[in-house]
Amino acid sequence: MMRAVLCVMLFAVGLQADERDELRARRRNFVVDVVEQVRPSVVNISSTQKVKVRRPSIFGRFFDEIFDYPQVSSGSGFVIHQNGYIVTNHHVVARSADHRVKFGDGREYEATVVATDPRHDLAILKVEPSSPLQPLKLGQSDDIMIGEYAIAIGNPFGLENTVTMGVISAVDRTLSFDEEVEYRNLIQTDAGINPGNSGGPLLNAVGELIGVNTAIRRDAENVGFAIPVNQLRALLPEILNIEGLERVEFGLRVAGEVAEVVDVVPESPADKAGLEVGDVVLRVDREAVARDVDFHIAMLGHGAGDVVDIGFTRDGKVREAKVRLTKAKPPDGAKLALEKLGLELEEISPKAESRFGLRRNAGLVVTGVDYQIFDRRQINRGDLLVLVGRYRAWPPERLGMLLQDVDEGDPIDVEFLRFYNDGSVDRFSQRFYAR
Repeated sequence: MMRAVLCVMLFAVGLQADERDELRARRRNFVVDVVEQVRPSVVNISSTQKVKVRRPSIFGRFFDEIFDYPQVSSGSGFVIHQNGYIVTNHHVVARSADHRVKFGDGREYEATVVATDPRHDLAILKVEPSSPLQPLKLGQSDDIMIGEYAIAIGNPFGLENTVTMGVISAVDRTLSFDEEVEYRNLIQTDAGINPGNSGGPLLNAVGELIGVNTAIRRDAENVGFAIPVNQLRALLPEILNIEGLERVEFGLRVAGEVAEVVDVVPESPADKAGLEVGDVVLRVDREAVARDVDFHIAMLGHGAGDVVDIGFTRDGKVREAKVRLTKAKPPDGAKLALEKLGLELEEISPKAESRFGLRRNAGLVVTGVDYQIFDRRQINRGDLLVLVGRYRAWPPERLGMLLQDVDEGDPIDVEFLRFYNDGSVDRFSQRFYAR
């Protein structure tokens, strides 16, 4: 009797479990599918700077205690390549040199800024993951439909992995913050985008990236903006040029919607491997290439000594070339900075690392200034040079590579961090004209 009752109970439990599974399946929608698909690719980004705070004493101001208070700001980002390359907004990382990236599964990594583009409010970070990461799939933003669904994932108000949904409200919006900052061709959406969402992905109904969330109107509800993914696609070939990032010689330039070879440097590794102008790249190793941005993403992670297997077409025939990347001879960055910028630069000292909470690879310290070129208010000794153009100004060899092809009179946009005794930090830009 007891056995029969037990069997009936287990059967009933089984029915209830099946019913729950059926109900769960009926509740599933495209948003759930997209979130499960992309969640491993979305990250939270925290940036820390030390602010000196005075603690009042009952014995008077003379006895006040001054201590460092870490001020943390948060933003969002997403993986663009399995080797640890992450996209976010420039303004998310602009006011600090110390950044941490946290994934939904709890993994955390220190991150360095690889390149940034303030004009388009985009930045590329690099982490060193313990295993390959899952990149987001890049969609297209030139076929966006007004009214189609849009999904935003990010870190609003520090609330990690928050999902919101809405529709595309408009495209080609222009947003002006002041006389110098104006963003064009933005996507407008009513998906909830709040402080902390900046840098996170805006996705379509099939989980493709269509925009990078960047701004909200604080005086309005349900109005958020994102940078179209096609702007990101257009910038990536410049930002992710492997010769600048990895300091290697390759000698191949690819451009266009079909990844066509448009330049081959004579006697370069690409030239020696037999590649020619007009070839169309189909794959890099095992990664398919459809257009120039695919090529540059596929090249990420390769370094000096690697043999890159490139599949391509020429005259309608599929061919293959094996290109061995070689280490570029590093130019003297300090010498070029003095010659072309009028700045003496050194690496960050251990004392400065400790005092300002910096890492050694944050940038290069200004130790001397040619004041025949600069007004004394423009550049100070102790300022930290962090970016030249879009690229990180460290190590010194990279700075040399960024400056070696600059001709006299060419404009060079440089970014600095300036540290004050009270612990505050300013980030500012300066346009140089090469000597």
